[in-house]
Amino acid sequence: MAIHIVLYQPEIPANTGNIARTCLATNAKLHLIHPLGFSTDDKMLRRAGLDYWHDVDIYNHDSLADLYQAHPNGNFYYIENFGTKYYTDFDFSEANQDLFFVFGRETNGIPRELLVGKEERCLRIHMADNDKVRSLNLSNTAAILVYDVLKQQGFPNMH
Repeated sequence: MAIHIVLYQPEIPANTGNIARTCLATNAKLHLIHPLGFSTDDKMLRRAGLDYWHDVDIYNHDSLADLYQAHPNGNFYYIENFGTKYYTDFDFSEANQDLFFVFGRETNGIPRELLVGKEERCLRIHMADNDKVRSLNLSNTAAILVYDVLKQQGFPNMH
């Protein structure tokens, strides 16, 4: 079983590139929900210095519904700043499950209508109680989550 990072219509190529590198370093799988706000053709990847892109386990989907259909037994969690629970409230120590962490667009997240009925699985990251920062950077948030899950699982197959 595996950790899956899902990017819903990502807009900023540098964030996706950083997340792809984190996935490669942690054996996580990366799922991209289209449309993307950038190109992933070879010319653009070379220009961006993403020489590791082809080594990442990447899956492309036309919609979240397509992802759900492809992984009907997946455990899905949605990372949003309006989540009512923290990621630290959950036990992810069972390494024998497919965990999917879904992240929204950098500008406006996951459309709320796609989260109806999934509110219990909307998680957030701890942040200072002030109005100065709306959210953390997408790639930083993905790394925080992946490494916390791996820590709970005892960093399997890692040195």
